[in-house]
Amino acid sequence: MAIVPWVRRNRNELGTLRSPMDDLFEGFFRGLDRPLSFFGERAWPAIDVAEKDDAVLVRAEVPGCTPDDIEISVYGNTLTLSGEKKESHEDKRDGYYHLESTYGSFRRDIPMPAEVDPDKIEAVVKDGVLSVTLPKAERSKAVKVKVKG
Repeated sequence: MAIVPWVRRNRNELGTLRSPMDDLFEGFFRGLDRPLSFFGERAWPAIDVAEKDDAVLVRAEVPGCTPDDIEISVYGNTLTLSGEKKESHEDKRDGYYHLESTYGSFRRDIPMPAEVDPDKIEAVVKDGVLSVTLPKAERSKAVKVKVKG
């Protein structure tokens, strides 16, 4: 038995029309502070985004992907990681095995916390982890100002 939040609403004429709309929008926007998931699955690949003084660092888990399987693009303030993890076929006739690996296409659109210089982006995939370094544009870098006394 699942626990369902119960919200008591006033059921007057306006409330009768408003309640179904509230339920629709509350259900749609519930949980958007977490990575989007569908049917109980987490968004793939999992990513980490860190902002440093001079760059934005993005790490993505892409086990089984080669550099040729991954495409990276920047448009405006959004980094897009896309590609495909290909399945290797195994034929085991004399036994039982269990397959939990994820295969197929992926795409993640990641909003950048600062404006980046698209000409200086570097990306490396090693040991199943994609590391993307996005240097900040000069106008996005913090400037320290000395206070005079």
